[in-house]
Amino acid sequence: KTAYEIYQCDWSSDVCSSDLILLIVADDLGWADVGWHGGFGKTPHLDKLVRTGVELDQHYVQPVCTPTRTALMSGRCPGRFGPQALSPSNLRAMPLGTPTLASALQSLGYRTHLAGKWHLGARPEWIPNAYGFDTSYGTLTGAADPWTHKYRKDSPYVDTWHRDGKLFHEEGNATELVAAEALRRITQGGDQPWFMYVPFHAVHSPVDAPAEYKRLYDGVKFHEDPVKHESRLRMAAMVAQLDAKVGAFVEALERTGQRDRTLIVFTSDNGGLESLRNAYVGTVPDSPFNSENDPLRGQKNTLYEGGTRVCAFAHWPGRLKPAKVAAPLYVADWFPTLAGLAGWSPAQDPRWDGLDRWKVIAGEEPAPAPRMIYIAHPQGRSLRLGDWKLIAMNKGKPQLFNLAT
Repeated sequence: KTAYEIYQCDWSSDVCSSDLILLIVADDLGWADVGWHGGFGKTPHLDKLVRTGVELDQHYVQPVCTPTRTALMSGRCPGRFGPQALSPSNLRAMPLGTPTLASALQSLGYRTHLAGKWHLGARPEWIPNAYGFDTSYGTLTGAADPWTHKYRKDSPYVDTWHRDGKLFHEEGNATELVAAEALRRITQGGDQPWFMYVPFHAVHSPVDAPAEYKRLYDGVKFHEDPVKHESRLRMAAMVAQLDAKVGAFVEALERTGQRDRTLIVFTSDNGGLESLRNAYVGTVPDSPFNSENDPLRGQKNTLYEGGTRVCAFAHWPGRLKPAKVAAPLYVADWFPTLAGLAGWSPAQDPRWDGLDRWKVIAGEEPAPAPRMIYIAHPQGRSLRLGDWKLIAMNKGKPQLFNLAT
C-alpha cells in the first residue's frame, strides 16, 4: 500500500489519521508498580513500549475510576454531569446521547469495541453499546473478582458479566478473558478501521493472578511478614499478567500486519492503593501490602500526585519518535486528540474541557503554554497551572505546592 492508503493523510494540512486505535486503561496501577519507574513489577513489554515510544511523564487523571472514565469518554470534567460522576458509582454517569470518543469514531466508520470494565452505568439501558460501541464485553460495575467475575456482596449488581448487555456465566480468569476478547476483535480482519478500548480490571482489588505469573517471582522476598509477602506477590503477578497481555496485543498486531497502522495509548485510571480489604464475592484474601506510588505522595482517592499522576505512554511506529513528554496532560485530552487525528468534525460544540494535544505528544510543540488542570473530588479539588498546584479540601487549610521544587 502507499503511505496515503496506510495513513489516510490529508497532505494539504499535513495531518495524518490513524486507521487503528488501541486504548488500554489499567485499573489502580501505582506509579512504582512498573519496571520503567524502577518498581517491583516485571513489565518487559510495557517497558519496551515506553522506551521506544512517547512516555507521558505528567499525565493526570481523576483520583478514582468512574470520574476518570467519564472524562476519558466525554472529553469533559466529570463534575459537569453531576455528583454521581465524581465518585465510584454504578449510576448513569453521563446522559444518553452524550457525544463520546466511541460515538465520534463510530460516525466515521470505525468498528468500536470495548472489552473489560465499564463503570459508567450498571443497568442494561446504560451499557457501552448505548454510547457508541458496536460491541461490549466484561463487567458493567466497578470491579469483579478475577475468578468468580462477581461484584460486591451487598450490591444489587453482583452479576454484570455480559456480552452486549446480556448477562451470562463464563469460567476463567477475568484478565485472560478480557484480553482474549480484545485479541479476537483486533485480529478479525476486514478493511474497516477499528477502535479497541480495553479497560482492564487488573490491578484492581481483588488482587490475584494465575500461578504462572507468580512463578516469575520465584526467589523474590517482598516482605519478612509472610502475609505481606504473599499479598505483594499477588500484586506483582497481576502486574506481570497485565504486561503479558499488552505484549500479546503487540504480537498480534505485528503478526497480522497492523502494527504500523496502530496507535497504542496506555494509562491508568488513578494511582494505586497501598493496602486494601477485599469486599468482593470470592475467596481472594485481603491485600495488606499492595501497590506503590513512591516517590509521589498519596494514593488512590487522594488529590496528591500519587492519586492523580499516573503511568502513561503513546506508541505508534514511524509516527512517534521516542521521547519523554514533561508537559502536563489530562485524561479528558484524549477525546479531542484522537478525534482530531481521525478527522472528526462535531456538528455542535462538544464543550470539551480537554485539549487536542497531538502536537505536544508528537514533539511538534515541545514547550506548550501552561494550561489549567482542574480535578474535582467529593471532599475537595485541585488546580494545577504551570509548576503550581493548589489543593483545597472541604475541611482544613488549602495547600499550595511548587512541583518543580
